Amino acid sequence: MENQPVQEFHVTYFDADCGRIRAESFDTMAEAQRFASRNCRGEDGWALIDAVAVEQARIAA
Repeated sequence: MENQPVQEFHVTYFDADCGRIRAESFDTMAEAQRFASRNCRGEDGWALIDAVAVEQARIAA
């Protein structure tokens, strides 16, 4: 079988607790948006969501 392109969503955000930029990956845009919303607190809070096409390897039985 051929590999099919799949999309995942990367959230890059500022973690105010430790003062660092971090990243997380999610399977759906809704999950990424919820996570980003939780991390956009205060005047220094920000988050970016990137949709990334990835190859999903399938193992033939």
